[in-house]
Amino acid sequence: MIPKSHPRYESLLLRDKIVKASKDGYLADSAMIAHGRGEAFDYLIGERTTYPAKRAMYAGVATMLLSKNPVISVNGNTTALAIDEIIKFAKTVNAKIEINLFYRTDKRVKLISELYKNHGYLNILGSLDDEIKYLNEIKNLRATASKNGIYSADTILIPLEDGDRAEILKKSGKNIITIDLNPLSRTSKMSNISIMDNIVRAIPFMTKIAKDLKTQDKKVLIEMINDFDNKDNLKESLEQIKLNN
Repeated sequence: MIPKSHPRYESLLLRDKIVKASKDGYLADSAMIAHGRGEAFDYLIGERTTYPAKRAMYAGVATMLLSKNPVISVNGNTTALAIDEIIKFAKTVNAKIEINLFYRTDKRVKLISELYKNHGYLNILGSLDDEIKYLNEIKNLRATASKNGIYSADTILIPLEDGDRAEILKKSGKNIITIDLNPLSRTSKMSNISIMDNIVRAIPFMTKIAKDLKTQDKKVLIEMINDFDNKDNLKESLEQIKLNN
């Protein structure tokens, strides 16, 4: 039992979720390493949501609201850390949710599909029953793409993503939004909009943003997107690390 007085309380709770997901069989072993890397960057920004992250969130949410077929790509980590928050956000922006795994096995896909159904989301894409296409340029099991989801999506939110897939999806003409605590990662650099924040903070905040932006005129959303520059925002994100240390 972790005492709430512990200075690393929130961080340790997230670690416990990752460990439990691994024991439950839907999280790959290497995903624990990925979580640790993200945790290190979160520590460097003071475990807080920075102004550049908020700016990117507004641009990202605006993009999803204006999209015809937005999709949220989820893996074991995102599911373990923020399943309920992702479902709520997906419903708010009218986006689909699709399972996509680097170490894809039928067992892991089935477990994650069942988790989403148990949490009230019944139409998960990328499941064993879904019509799956393959992106030939991707040379690993993340090449899978639901015909009605990522394969035909115009905008994809890819939290905790690997860089080669982010690059290929962007080259295919899709708007790519990522949540990545490392502003130097290939994923952050390849995406159209990169949010340097912890997913457990970012997704709930994006849901709040979406509720507000849904009441705005489309011209406001378009202007918000056009005013956003990902390269400049990533530079400011790096400055936040410097300022905090």
